[in-house]
Amino acid sequence: MTVSWPAQDDLLKWMSSDLRNWGRWGDDDQRGTLNHLSPEKTMQAVSLVSEGVTVSCARPVDFKASIDVPRPPQHFMVSAGDSFRRGESQDRQVAMDYFGMIFHGHTVTHIDSLAHFFWDGQTYNGRPSSVVSTAEGATEFDVMAGSGGIVTKGVLVDAPLLRGVDFVERGDGVGLADIEAAERDHGVRVEKGDVLLLRTGQLGRREIVGPVDVWVDGSAGPSPEILPLLHEREVAVMGSDTGNDVAPNPYERFTNPVHQVGIVSMGLWILDNAWLDDLAEACEQRGRWEFMISILPLKLPTVTGSPVNPIVIF
Repeated sequence: MTVSWPAQDDLLKWMSSDLRNWGRWGDDDQRGTLNHLSPEKTMQAVSLVSEGVTVSCARPVDFKASIDVPRPPQHFMVSAGDSFRRGESQDRQVAMDYFGMIFHGHTVTHIDSLAHFFWDGQTYNGRPSSVVSTAEGATEFDVMAGSGGIVTKGVLVDAPLLRGVDFVERGDGVGLADIEAAERDHGVRVEKGDVLLLRTGQLGRREIVGPVDVWVDGSAGPSPEILPLLHEREVAVMGSDTGNDVAPNPYERFTNPVHQVGIVSMGLWILDNAWLDDLAEACEQRGRWEFMISILPLKLPTVTGSPVNPIVIF
């Protein structure tokens, strides 16, 4: 299967009108598609729990540089146990860490807030891009809008399983046909307030064959053709085991069409680099591809997203 590329004019129309949610929830809205969540939706998700078994959808943070992580997360010890000896130091002996990271990229599991992308000097809801400044960070649309937690129904579209392959090739996309196949063959339905997870197998394959430069070798990801479906079905969060844009793409103006249209026009929250191989195995064992999922961003004022450890509960 090859990715189906909508025409650039279609993307521009989606951006300017067809998929635009500006003003839908008021001029001061900060939540975008998280407005599709509700207590009723959370209760629906809770009703899916029958075993109490949990599965993490986060990749362990790697502190080593690689070709796809030129500026890796940092970690060092402020205090450690190798400086203490019995009878030679004070009674308070403690280990303390420092860590910092650029989580946007292709390896750290994180969620993007609506401050992450701009278009023509504007961000979501028509606000100027200057609401995110070098000096102050995201004065609007920071990740605090999601700090109450995203606890809802999740749906996994396991594209490699549905296609009978090990992984989706770089440069190919998970598209409408894959979602339709999941709904038909796996008995799921993408609905309002859902977290839609699209597995390509790419992140797991990285663990086997090693990292590549995605700007040279390409990346799998969601096809932009699914954006109208996300809008129509009122999906709260979309994520995959990639950076969530197929590369390379044929567009002159769009470098990251899913992010650009999704975040700026739709107010879509996007989960990047989710670890979905363990979840795929758990779903296949049970013969069920819908579940309760909990995504809990850190409370980081003025920050454009957050590393997360999404937890699925069966």
